[in-house]
Amino acid sequence: MKGLLIVIPAYNESESIRGVVDSLRKKYPEYDYIVVNDGSKDNTADICLEAGYNLLNLANNSGLSGAVQAGMRYAYKYGYDAVLQFDGDGQHRPEYIKQMLSVINKDEADIVIGSRFVDEKKPHNMRMLGSNLISALIKITTGKRVNDPTSGMRMYGRRVITEFSRNINYGPEPDTISYLIRNGIRVKEIQVTMDERTAGQSYLNFGRSIKYMVLQCFSILFIQAFRRRID
Repeated sequence: MKGLLIVIPAYNESESIRGVVDSLRKKYPEYDYIVVNDGSKDNTADICLEAGYNLLNLANNSGLSGAVQAGMRYAYKYGYDAVLQFDGDGQHRPEYIKQMLSVINKDEADIVIGSRFVDEKKPHNMRMLGSNLISALIKITTGKRVNDPTSGMRMYGRRVITEFSRNINYGPEPDTISYLIRNGIRVKEIQVTMDERTAGQSYLNFGRSIKYMVLQCFSILFIQAFRRRID
């Protein structure tokens, strides 16, 4: 068994991927990493190959869910105990890795979420309104409060790695978190600070953000409630 694998999903992150990976390699060489290039249309893959980064190159764009699941399967195959989902756009800060990994190693949780809102209040805007609604629906359907359900900085223990690797329809989204909680997976949040994107443009513009929130709410309320787990 190995320790932690940092999975970095990357789609068209040519402007930021070098800074993210070089920082990890320089400051945290004790952790393994792999960049999952999700069929980028820019030169993200070329940058990774030229720099000699550990790279899992997907031929076609499969979305965040497909990229993370590919990383999970890689981690499962090579015997890692934990996986950290870590964005390739420079928003996530690596100084919280040790604290998150400590929670996993002490068997205090199966998923650790790097949350912006454990000790801090959410700002009052449309995006946070959607986040609050998702939090409320997770609380109603599972009894568990998740303060930052849309955070993309998540660490998964071996039990969850196995779930993602052996089954389909396991995306790194709030509805999956809700489903896993209902099936006995333990979730814990730790307070983190996140930065703005260092480069590039987020896939989630205003229209897509609204669509995303509606789909997540519908899934938590109706789809996940009737989903059956396959062992």
